[in-house]
Amino acid sequence: MNASIVLVTYNRLEYTKKTINCLLNDQDEFDLYIWDNASIDGTKEYLMEEIKDSRIKEIYLSIENLGQTAAMNYFWAKCNTDLVGKLDNDILISPGWVKTISEAHKDIEMLGAVACWHFWEEDFNYEIAKKKIKKYGNHQILKHPFVGGTGFLLKRKTYLKMGPWEEGSPNIGTTSYFLKMALSGYINGWYYPLITQEHMDDPTSKHCIFKDDASLMKVYDITYTLRTNKIKSYNDRLKRRDYILSRILRGASDAKYYVGWRNKLHRYLPVFYNLLLKLDKN
Repeated sequence: MNASIVLVTYNRLEYTKKTINCLLNDQDEFDLYIWDNASIDGTKEYLMEEIKDSRIKEIYLSIENLGQTAAMNYFWAKCNTDLVGKLDNDILISPGWVKTISEAHKDIEMLGAVACWHFWEEDFNYEIAKKKIKKYGNHQILKHPFVGGTGFLLKRKTYLKMGPWEEGSPNIGTTSYFLKMALSGYINGWYYPLITQEHMDDPTSKHCIFKDDASLMKVYDITYTLRTNKIKSYNDRLKRRDYILSRILRGASDAKYYVGWRNKLHRYLPVFYNLLLKLDKN
């Protein structure tokens, strides 16, 4: 199955160069569409003048920051590949990821959004997560109703059936759309054995451009995770990381637990999840 990947950039040129170099060093076949959200740090010039690859089909320079969902809707509506996906400009993706996930999509009709693992391999605790690893023919999926909004593929026909993403703000994410897919019967999750993608904005990454409170605040407005979660300290970013990881490993794989009254319980779970994670590490 052929795939179209949308790469969304917004400033952070240092990240963008590493992301694109890593992606284009991969020998997998795919169509690449690049959308820039009005960067002002030299990103536009880099995209238009310095990168060349036959897999790049179009580069779109937006005159304002319309967020990630506008980019996906624009390109996914016009491409004609079997699969569509998205990559952020702070990701170092593993080679061969497109081929592996494409094979799974070819074999599993109801496969939804399948992503690469955006934590470290050593963050994964098999004993905790094994109940969520489901086998579908020759493939295994760490099933979860929603995945991170980068390094994933889904069928274009699924996108057309579910309809376009919500647009209107740079703060609009992907979780609600993935959850809607899961509630409609699609299988979302991470391919297993895990295919990794290094999230350079993870504070534990050597590439992370913030290492303390002061440097974090310098990139607050241009960093989605910080901005949308109102994270204004390095320690709080680490806590957010641990919470998300523990929620993935321990959280329910059934989408019904993330809507209605059940979902309200999650407001009180961050402290509990972080406590369990600390116990696991000890």
